[in-house]
Amino acid sequence: MDEDHGLAAATVFDALGADYERAFGGSAAHRVSLQRLLGDLAPRSRVLDVGSGTGRPTALTLTEAGHDVVGVDVSPVMAELAVRQVPGAEFECADIRELPLPDGTFDAACAYFSLLQMSREDQAGVLRKLARLLVPGGHLVVATVPLDVEDFGVVFMGHEVRATSFGPEEFTELVTEAGFSVVWEQSTLFTPEYEAAVAEPQLFLHCRRA
Repeated sequence: MDEDHGLAAATVFDALGADYERAFGGSAAHRVSLQRLLGDLAPRSRVLDVGSGTGRPTALTLTEAGHDVVGVDVSPVMAELAVRQVPGAEFECADIRELPLPDGTFDAACAYFSLLQMSREDQAGVLRKLARLLVPGGHLVVATVPLDVEDFGVVFMGHEVRATSFGPEEFTELVTEAGFSVVWEQSTLFTPEYEAAVAEPQLFLHCRRA
């Protein structure tokens, strides 16, 4: 699954396109998380958005608040949509695991549900990479579906995907082992706006680089 992660995720999200935003863009918890992050950021902060999707709501909210955003997504369709919808941000169509970025050059990073198609080893590796990319005391916001599953087959918006995640305590431990302290968390249930959708648990963690 590791070698195919970029291709598999790109294929699914290329097919979903703007439908993903329509299904998940109305999450009140996501918007609460963004507002909390805005309250923590200094003016003109540089923010990395991992799995930036269509650019909305994350990159758009941050750029409208005056921050410099670099979005990264493996899906060419998503990256193209983001460029059109959020012209004030910079977007890269790339796999965050392979994209060379200088250490210590971001004030904050966001990873909203963008780790779920990675192996557990790769999720840990990406979190460690984000710690290196942030300045000391930099902010990380990460969100996941906190279920103890590994390479689990699921139908997501009509597409078969393989998902991997952790229970809430294990995921929090993974984040702290990567070099972060958790300063705020929120657990919620969210039902996306698409046919046959069911409520899913969501966990939002706001962290600081130790």
